[in-house]
Amino acid sequence: MFASISRLDKRCYRFVVRHGQDNGLQPLALTLSSSGNGPAYLYVALLFLLLDSNGESLLNMLLAAYLIELPLYLVLKNMIRRQRPCHALADGVARFEPADRFSLPSGHTAAAFVMASSIYLLYPQLFYFAALWAIAIGLSRVILGVHYPLDIVAGAALGVFSVLLSQQLF
Repeated sequence: MFASISRLDKRCYRFVVRHGQDNGLQPLALTLSSSGNGPAYLYVALLFLLLDSNGESLLNMLLAAYLIELPLYLVLKNMIRRQRPCHALADGVARFEPADRFSLPSGHTAAAFVMASSIYLLYPQLFYFAALWAIAIGLSRVILGVHYPLDIVAGAALGVFSVLLSQQLF
């Protein structure tokens, strides 16, 4: 069963990468991926803090969720140790050299879904924008050749789980 899931994941990876290359999506993917780097979340949280009365709640929710997400991400990534497609596949390509060797779960996607889930809870009117942005970050990581689709699904689940758990614990 795991072998068939792995084959499907690799086929989906190749399809997304090829589609991204054929349609010239790499520059857009690089921009989207960069928008999911750590400092962006701080800037967004500070913007909400300055502009809205719920900004402090958002900042606190994000801090609590990231306190859960980051250690879980590190443990999972180093326990599973799945090689990135750009390193594991003969036809694997990457638009840049990733910061680490392992791909599962996607940290960019997990962080993006922490932000999107937190926004959903406090600003439901912004949910569709936040969710589309988080999904786009995940897809960009596949287009750039540094993650398999299953890494993205796992990252999204980790992000949502971290927000929900933080709500129970804090």
